[in-house]
Amino acid sequence: MPQPQNIARQPRFWAVIPAGGAGTRLWPLSRAGRPKFLLPLLGDRSLLQQTGDRLAPLAGPDRTLVVCGTAHAAAVARQLPAVPVANLVVEPAPRGSGPAIGLAAAIIARRDPGAVMGSFAADHDVRDEAAFHRAVGNAVRAAGSGWLTTIGLAPTRPETGYGYIERTGEVVAGTGGDAVYRSARFVEKPDRIRAEEYVASGRHLWNASMFIWRVDAFLAELRRLQPGLHAAVMGIASAWGTPDQETVMGKTWSTLAESTIDQGVMEHAERVAVVPAAMGWSDVGDWHGLGELLPADADGTSANAAADRVARDATGCVVWSDGARPVALVGVRDLIVVDTPDALLVADRARAQDVRHIVAALKAKGRSELT
Repeated sequence: MPQPQNIARQPRFWAVIPAGGAGTRLWPLSRAGRPKFLLPLLGDRSLLQQTGDRLAPLAGPDRTLVVCGTAHAAAVARQLPAVPVANLVVEPAPRGSGPAIGLAAAIIARRDPGAVMGSFAADHDVRDEAAFHRAVGNAVRAAGSGWLTTIGLAPTRPETGYGYIERTGEVVAGTGGDAVYRSARFVEKPDRIRAEEYVASGRHLWNASMFIWRVDAFLAELRRLQPGLHAAVMGIASAWGTPDQETVMGKTWSTLAESTIDQGVMEHAERVAVVPAAMGWSDVGDWHGLGELLPADADGTSANAAADRVARDATGCVVWSDGARPVALVGVRDLIVVDTPDALLVADRARAQDVRHIVAALKAKGRSELT
């Protein structure tokens, strides 16, 4: 793999991969015990492995931390064998991205106080890795001046399922196509009309949960905005790698409230910057989105490579199966068909976001073996 020019092997750049969530909108393939980041949805390697591959030229496994839950720790270790065991941060229980990323920052700060850290979700897809590396390089330059920096993706459609970042016209680093701007605000998922306004404005970018900052700058803001969380993660980090690690982690983690890094820090921090970028990004969030990434036939119906699919007059559908039996489509359009050994999903592609409600209904029925 060619080395990125802007940031290749920065001596003090560390990568953090938060690997959490159950991916309920990709049920029945994604389950709590084997969520989407562990699945090979787009090729032979899982989304987690592809994330690790994408970050390897920037930080390398020795400076990569993965934050995950106890149920997934063994699978994460198997899929990323080059990452040292000491760099696997296992949460006793999910507490959201705030505590997860905060703890990773505190651990890195103890090892390398002047480090720049980047956090990148384990379950996203990036088609243009060169553009990704360039954006990270631009973000690192801004982070070096103390900015808490995020990468915002140029919207390609009025998406209502994503949060947005509005930028100002103030350039804080770089020039031209490499300019980094002061952020004006973070915006929650909008309705359709507002999303169309955001795309038309040219100032709003998709929030892809990519964050880059100096660990000392981030921890200073965490201490100012959430002193309790700051004290907790610093206390855990002080015991990291010692015989007291598990005891301190277990005792402290149970006291933490759930929070996100966006709402807990980024929305209120004083110096937030955003790097506009276009890199062929997707959060692979639901079957509609995954369908856009899978190979499609002339009628716009997409499927995974293993699927044994037979179609007549089928348009714009998404099919996923392990190939154990054929999936036949006749005279239908915009359907999702997912065939697994123990569950079958048939849904309107326009209702892809609602698949998560099936998981909730199964849990309510006590069908935990299917969730």
